[in-house]
Amino acid sequence: MATLKLRRSENIDGDFYVDTTCIDCDTCRWMTPEVFNRNDEQSAVYHQPTNEAERLAALQALLACPTSSIGTVEKPKDVKAAQESLPILVTENVYHCGYHSEKSYGAASYFIQLAEGNILVDSPRFTPPLVKRLEEMGGIRYIYLTHRDDVADHQKFAEHFQSQRILHADDITADTRNVEIQLTGAEEFALSPDLLIIPVPGHSRGHTVLLYKNKFLFTGDHLAWSESYHQLAAFRDFCWYSWSEQIKSMRKLAGYSFEWVLPGHGRRFHGDRDTVRQQMQKCVELMESFSG
Repeated sequence: MATLKLRRSENIDGDFYVDTTCIDCDTCRWMTPEVFNRNDEQSAVYHQPTNEAERLAALQALLACPTSSIGTVEKPKDVKAAQESLPILVTENVYHCGYHSEKSYGAASYFIQLAEGNILVDSPRFTPPLVKRLEEMGGIRYIYLTHRDDVADHQKFAEHFQSQRILHADDITADTRNVEIQLTGAEEFALSPDLLIIPVPGHSRGHTVLLYKNKFLFTGDHLAWSESYHQLAAFRDFCWYSWSEQIKSMRKLAGYSFEWVLPGHGRRFHGDRDTVRQQMQKCVELMESFSG
């Protein structure tokens, strides 16, 4: 839990605060930008919630914080309502799980609710309130892992829900050696007519992305909206395998059509297909400009 004696001086006075254990993962800032912002390389509260909607959003960010660096001066009596609001609906049958894990440096995890069996995209923290909600929503058939970095508590989720995990063999480590479905090669893998796994080596050797209904693209650490560049981008400073391969992968991905970019790290993006297509071209051009 956050500690009041470690409360950052940059917080505005009031109930909510961020303490000095913040790891600058950006979770609270993109989840609840009306309350949190960045100040001196950590998050801080710049606006205290003034209505029920803002308070709920602030509590959702508090629960999602991977290091429990967000706290309240008064014990929140409405935290149970916030717990029951997670996962948060993004749109249609796609949800943001919340409960980010420090093991994944605060990466986001998503949940796709399907009649034929639900899919967890990357792993959040294994915490009782979330597990209960996922049970109520039908459990988890598949745990799709985009790459080696954002696996967090995959083992606990797999054991609890008797799920099958999916990860490319090139990203298997000691922690994931028991993954049930290990993809190989550079070819697409159709999990169902609406679910297509696309290999995109670069950030890591075995990184893949998931395209759902030719509309939602779950991108892990391959692609996200950049607040710094104000466009879709990849991040060379966090490319652990090959930047040149990631550029090739991005060129390939630019040939697909989709409307949503739902990353593990970085910001989401939503636009019509033409806008996204233009953004993908700008992304490739930006990446190529960093290759010199």
